[in-house]
Amino acid sequence: MDILVSLILLIFLFPIFLVLMILLFCDLRGNPFFSQMRPGKNTKLFALLKFRTMNNKKDAAGNLFPDSERLTLFGRVLRRFSLDEIPQLFNVILGDMSLIGPRPLLPEYLPLYTTRQARRHEVLPGITGWAQVNGRNQISWQSKFEYDCWYVDHICFKMDLKIIYLTVKKVISGDGVKASKVVIMEKFTGTTNT
Repeated sequence: MDILVSLILLIFLFPIFLVLMILLFCDLRGNPFFSQMRPGKNTKLFALLKFRTMNNKKDAAGNLFPDSERLTLFGRVLRRFSLDEIPQLFNVILGDMSLIGPRPLLPEYLPLYTTRQARRHEVLPGITGWAQVNGRNQISWQSKFEYDCWYVDHICFKMDLKIIYLTVKKVISGDGVKASKVVIMEKFTGTTNT
């Protein structure tokens, strides 16, 4: 089902995909895609594909500027409507991801999870998920992981349909895209009350 729906979406979204790819190539003066290793089901690493929303500007020492300074105006628009996620449909077709599931996070977070939080890796990661439709970047890491674990325990087709419906509403409204006071969600540093 994931693969079939992703193929249909890619065909339907191909004109938008092509236009965004060209616009990003011009805006960023180079590769419009961003790829990063992320842990999937059973923590198996895979290359997550997204449209780039940040430039590669560096300071005099050669260090990248903070994410908030590198996020472009066009990148903000892409994130506002979740258009930067479109290339992840290829990840779904390759079997690394599902349309619905816990969002794939950074590998460096793996040793920081509690035993319960680590359960989010019992299922395929998703383009959208239960945590995304319940606050996205406006809720704490602990809340996100609770939503992820709840989804793992209650995964079913009916739930996935509900998440798809709520995702469409969130994308149209842009609700929850930006964490309060920050442009990019702060990094997870571990749970203190394990």
